[in-house]
Amino acid sequence: MTREEKSIAIEDLTAKLAETNIIYIADTSGLDAETTSSLRRACFKAGIKLEVVKNTLLEKAMEASPNDYGDLPSVLKGNSSVFIADVANAPAKIIKDFRKKSDKPVFKGAYINQEIYIGDNLLDSLASLKSKEEVIGEIIGLLQSPAKRILSALLNNAEQKGEEAAAE
Repeated sequence: MTREEKSIAIEDLTAKLAETNIIYIADTSGLDAETTSSLRRACFKAGIKLEVVKNTLLEKAMEASPNDYGDLPSVLKGNSSVFIADVANAPAKIIKDFRKKSDKPVFKGAYINQEIYIGDNLLDSLASLKSKEEVIGEIIGLLQSPAKRILSALLNNAEQKGEEAAAE
């Protein structure tokens, strides 16, 4: 790769990093072609961009990015794949699902909404994070619950009065 090609690759990665608040880094080395293809399909279906990157290029892109990646560049050793997503827990769920069949991909670290997560031991915690949509849905459900109870009570009261009037 020439110096110019590296420069273009860093600019491209920097632009991708600037567009998102959610990136996961994992080691996907050792996956056979069929498993890698399945992983890519699962990522595509979930709206996740999966890209195998050179560690030095990703590190330089992180340095050039407006985001503060803290200690995340420290995980850039060995084979690294970047998962870029819009939903915070989506890559963790996919990695966890693939780990049911083998020990790969190995989660290295993540940058999620300005928070840094490092270490494979955090994968379960990240997979159980609720997405923005799930939290909003729960809040709406909680807000609707009292209104539904009031409507139900009013309807029951109206039915009882209607039954009493019919009985008279």
